[in-house]
Amino acid sequence: MIFETHAHYDDEAFDSDREALLSSMESGGIGAIVNVCASVDGLDRTAALMEKYPFIYGAIGIHPDDAPLVTDAVLDKIRSLLTHEKAVAVGEIGLDYYWHKEEEEHLLQQNVFRAQMDIAREEKLPFMIHSREAARDTLAIVKEYVQGGMYGGILHCFSYGREMAEEYLNMGLYLGIGGVVTFKNARKLKEVVEYAPLSQLVLETDSPYLAPEPYRGKRNSSQNLPYVAEAIARIKGITPEEVISRTEENARKLLGL
Repeated sequence: MIFETHAHYDDEAFDSDREALLSSMESGGIGAIVNVCASVDGLDRTAALMEKYPFIYGAIGIHPDDAPLVTDAVLDKIRSLLTHEKAVAVGEIGLDYYWHKEEEEHLLQQNVFRAQMDIAREEKLPFMIHSREAARDTLAIVKEYVQGGMYGGILHCFSYGREMAEEYLNMGLYLGIGGVVTFKNARKLKEVVEYAPLSQLVLETDSPYLAPEPYRGKRNSSQNLPYVAEAIARIKGITPEEVISRTEENARKLLGL
């Protein structure tokens, strides 16, 4: 069964049919899903999904866009939710300089990122990293923490080149591969997938975003992951079934399931 390591089923894009869609996952070949919190408002929604659906696990953390909203009380809430038996990671956390250009904003994001990496270390859990147009700073912080001892992690929606991939792979981290690998113009990511060992790849969608071909531009869901597995299989010259089996094994190993 396919293991989906990164989706956002608490997103309003699923408000009209969430129950029906999630109830159809098993018949669509999806065995497990990690619903990844991104916002302060999403903390309780992610917890509710973990409680309701046996196959849904949770990553608890705050996306860098919400860094200005992260207080000591929010960090304490993250710690509290991570005690849930189905909480498997701290995420998604990291840096995003695409919309945030000012140095002051960058420093705030870095401080919030570090605070959540501290929590991942305290709770002995892996992390899920979001990094957009912040390659150098993300790498520096991750490398610092891994050298000090961490419990693994995923570079979600990996979008950098082979040289950066090598840095993370050498630290024993995993690369999250989603719908972008099916795009015709995704040459850089396809080179990374060809280079990276299958033992360090996991499948993800980032639903409702980044739907693969042939559904690019539409609402994404975990049921589109076979297209991602097929694309990886073509690049690596193996079967989609092997990709699905190995990436499930990888995810379960990292997340302690």
